[in-house]
Amino acid sequence: MRFTWSDRFAGDRRRLSDAERARFRAVVRDDFHPACERRRADPSGAWPTKLRVRAIQSAPGIWEMTWSFAGPDGRATFEWVAIDGEPGIRWRRIGGHAIFGEP
Repeated sequence: MRFTWSDRFAGDRRRLSDAERARFRAVVRDDFHPACERRRADPSGAWPTKLRVRAIQSAPGIWEMTWSFAGPDGRATFEWVAIDGEPGIRWRRIGGHAIFGEP
């Protein structure tokens, strides 16, 4: 599974602390990426409950994922895209609840 990100995500990411960026990377590597691979093989499969992945009601095609429950709250939005002809993830926003204003 390949990943890309929007300019907004890059800006949001720069505002995270080093610890928050490390936590996000670890969750993506250890939990999110394997879950994406499973979903790619079986789109009807469930996401891991600890990631709280769900579609954003007000933004069709955009999903949210929780990567930290400890303060500060860590959320990220993403969408499925094609990258070099293969299914991939484009990260859209990262941060706290404020990202949901423009996911």
